[in-house]
Amino acid sequence: MEPRLEAHKVAPGAYHAMLGLESYVRGCGLETPLLELVRLRASQMNGCAYCVDMHTKDARAAGESEQRLYAISVWRETPFFTERERAALAWTEAVTQISHRHVPDEVYEQAHKHFSEKELVDLTMAVVAINGWNRLAISFRAVPGTYQPPARSEKTVTTSESRR
Repeated sequence: MEPRLEAHKVAPGAYHAMLGLESYVRGCGLETPLLELVRLRASQMNGCAYCVDMHTKDARAAGESEQRLYAISVWRETPFFTERERAALAWTEAVTQISHRHVPDEVYEQAHKHFSEKELVDLTMAVVAINGWNRLAISFRAVPGTYQPPARSEKTVTTSESRR
């Protein structure tokens, strides 16, 4: 597979705007392992091979277990996830598939039970961000397998190279 174009080179302003949202999400205070589960689940749902590869690598680098990574697509049928993680995954699925059923009240109530209002906005911004990244990677054919996770001590996104 060959990439169609490199968005960060063609439209750096737009790309930096996306990086701004990503930087906010990374610094919002939600747990990194939770954010990686959200990113991975949305990427699976959207069929983004590049982002699935990226977020499984990032999750492993953050200490996530293989068992949980393998089970993320069937999270409802496993005992491996906390109630907070389950609420986040249900929220992720509902927001990612918003055109199908909007976000059902029961999904909102479950998420609101486990997340403060600010955390729920932050979680939603994380879902918005990964859905945007998925659409960019799929549209322009980012090549799966080319991403390497940054050193564990790197906490913020500072350049386009650190994201893609």
